[in-house]
Amino acid sequence: MAFDAGALREDFPILGRTLESGAPLVYLDSGATTQKPLAVLDAERDYYVTRNAAVHRGAHQLAGEATEAYEGARHAVARFIGAADDEVVFTKNTTEGINLVAYALGNAGRIGPGDRIVVTEMEHHANLVPWQQLAGRTGATLDWFGLTDEGRLDLTRTGELLDERTKVLALTHQSNVLGTLNPVRELADRAHAFGTLVVVDGAQSVPHRPVDVRELGADFLAFSGHKMLGPNGIGVLWGRAELLGALPPFLTGGSMIEIVEMDRTTFLPPPQRFEAGVPMAAQAVGLAAAIGYLERLGMSEVAAYEEKLTARALERLAEVPGVRVVGPADLTDRGSAVSFTVDGIHPHDVGQILDDRGVAVRVGHHCARPIVRRYGISATTRASFYVYNTLAEVDALVEGVRAAQQYFGG
Repeated sequence: MAFDAGALREDFPILGRTLESGAPLVYLDSGATTQKPLAVLDAERDYYVTRNAAVHRGAHQLAGEATEAYEGARHAVARFIGAADDEVVFTKNTTEGINLVAYALGNAGRIGPGDRIVVTEMEHHANLVPWQQLAGRTGATLDWFGLTDEGRLDLTRTGELLDERTKVLALTHQSNVLGTLNPVRELADRAHAFGTLVVVDGAQSVPHRPVDVRELGADFLAFSGHKMLGPNGIGVLWGRAELLGALPPFLTGGSMIEIVEMDRTTFLPPPQRFEAGVPMAAQAVGLAAAIGYLERLGMSEVAAYEEKLTARALERLAEVPGVRVVGPADLTDRGSAVSFTVDGIHPHDVGQILDDRGVAVRVGHHCARPIVRRYGISATTRASFYVYNTLAEVDALVEGVRAAQQYFGG
């Protein structure tokens, strides 16, 4: 059922802040990190107060309860994305999940000279730099899908980029700058015809819309808890069971071993194989609470509400002379990150005027520098919406942009 964003805001005390400028906080930076509802804060605190112990390491009752809570969180994640429990690996964040796959593929000898790794020009650095590094270590070639002027993938080279030489296709599900929702299933089906592995950055999609890994068609999917109402320091790597089972560990040490002798070691099966050391149990419990919160809202309802906010932003920004949206100008295959430039005003200056009015946005290249270079700009101002934002806050954004134009004489 539809939810009331105004009432929901009571679950997020920080949204009631008044800033030093005297302006009320308008938080439009959820693409960077989301605010946390009381249910998540309470769940994490309750774990520390009642069940804190080393997971998978003790035979006493407290350790058993901690382990049960941790594995319960894994089950919650698996349910949320349509996966099996043993396909869910806890990481620190999306970046670590992608690096885990890249290093493991290299260590397994799956990538070598003459092979090709394909990415896209709209990738966050977290889904670009690890593949650059893997190509450099192995002698593989890195190539990429370019972008159209409208902010979508240029698919004209698909036949050239996806062939028997291509071992990995790594792409974002939803761009953190452009908002573009990519045709992952279509590209995955093409890639799989050649045995290519498909690695998807889901950091901007999993928090905002229903994502079922079986329907998505990927082989690996990484996302972060802090971008979906959860704590910092917890992320997820999902991988097909048979693929995870064929990969060597990324980090080694305690909790991921089977037998250790002085001269050799054998390793546990996934997911434990990839979770060396004492895990982030409290953060996992907090992530499970965040998932429960989103499930109560309904992910289809979340996506529909964000679409209303995005439609309002695109419509109102289009009314402002000199404002250029960088990315799709309509709602077709589009998420709720809206990046834009203002003629004659640097994005940092736009951001400062907005901040003076209490409107928190992000400015810069958003850890995706190739995108801004593609469009001949140095940076953008980005507003990114979530379930606790309101149409009035969208209007406050646009009013702030107009104020910036007035201040700088635009």
